[in-house]
Amino acid sequence: MKSLQSKLNYKFKDPSLLELAVTHSSYANEKGGHNNNERLEFLGDSVLGFITAEYLFTTMPGTPEGELTKLRSAAVCEKSLAEFARQIDLGSHLLLGKGELHTGGAERPSILSDAFESVIAAIYLDGGMAAAKEFVLRFIRTAQTDVELVTDYKTKLQEIVQHNPEDHLSYVLAAESGPDHDKTFTVDLFLNTNCIASGTGHSKKKAEQAAAREALKLMGFQL
Repeated sequence: MKSLQSKLNYKFKDPSLLELAVTHSSYANEKGGHNNNERLEFLGDSVLGFITAEYLFTTMPGTPEGELTKLRSAAVCEKSLAEFARQIDLGSHLLLGKGELHTGGAERPSILSDAFESVIAAIYLDGGMAAAKEFVLRFIRTAQTDVELVTDYKTKLQEIVQHNPEDHLSYVLAAESGPDHDKTFTVDLFLNTNCIASGTGHSKKKAEQAAAREALKLMGFQL
């Protein structure tokens, strides 16, 4: 559990919560007990959904409800959560029954995603919403579930500009800040030699999409 806590970047006041979070029902059944991570998974799902919704609502002002819903769904889907779990090597710390161990349960997306939600709940119960939010945002901020998955603003803007062959769009990195694991990028968007918009994001692609979206808004398009 000490190794896992290091990867979570969170130290539990009650380590038994973390142990419960990594206890799969197959392991509990083999040991003749009933305590497993299914109830924590239920709670973690709700905590994750709230934190993700609040983050998208705050960082994407003006984005319609429909797009926000799609983004949240992409961020908390089984595939995304399983990938988050792999980033902290959660599978190697799971307590699984012999059958699950022999059939690759430690790498099964459904088991990994459920365990990840259970860990969120354990952190929430141990340290409150602030601790849970810090942990969740570490993954959500860098997830490939951004606005370009819903609407490709760069392509939309390019289609408009290309009607005039003499016009040319270019995206120039203006600034970057923050630590390596949580960088923020600022990109300036130029139409020919004129800067027409800027955008920020936790990747260069996100910053470019934000800049293109801003340019479309300035042109009067309803997004």
